[in-house]
Amino acid sequence: MSNKKIRVLIAKPGLDGHDRGAKVIAGALRDAGMEVIYLGLRQTPEMIVEAALQEDADVIGLSILSGAHMTVFSEVRKLMLKSGLEDVLLTGGGIIAKEDMSELQKIGVGQLFGPGTNTSEIVEYIETRFAEKQKRDTADGE
Repeated sequence: MSNKKIRVLIAKPGLDGHDRGAKVIAGALRDAGMEVIYLGLRQTPEMIVEAALQEDADVIGLSILSGAHMTVFSEVRKLMLKSGLEDVLLTGGGIIAKEDMSELQKIGVGQLFGPGTNTSEIVEYIETRFAEKQKRDTADGE
C-alpha cells in the first residue's frame, strides 16, 4: 500500500454562511495527516466537482445547514458520475434527517454526520474507506 496522503476537498455549497463546522472538520482532517483543500462559502455543485477534478481529490466533504442537502448532494453526485469521479467518496454533514441520510446513501453518498459528531469518528471513517479503496485498486492490478 502506498503512503499517499488522502486528499479531501471541503466545501460549503449554497448560500449558507455558517462555516465554523466545516473549518473544524478541515482542521481535524489536516491534523490527522490528510491534505485538505477548503473551497469556502457559496460553492455551486459545478464548482465543487470541477475543483475535485483539478485537485485529484479522494474525498469530497460537503457541509450543509440550509436544508438543501437532498438537492445539493444529488446534484454533486450526478456531476461526479458524469465527470468520471465515481471512485471519489462523497460525504459530509450538517442538519440532515436520518431518513434523508438513508435516501442519499441509496444514490451513492457515503456516511453523513450530524452536529456533535466526534471528529475522530469522521477521520476514522475516511481512513477506513480510503484503505478499502487502496486494497481494491491493488487487487485490480492498478
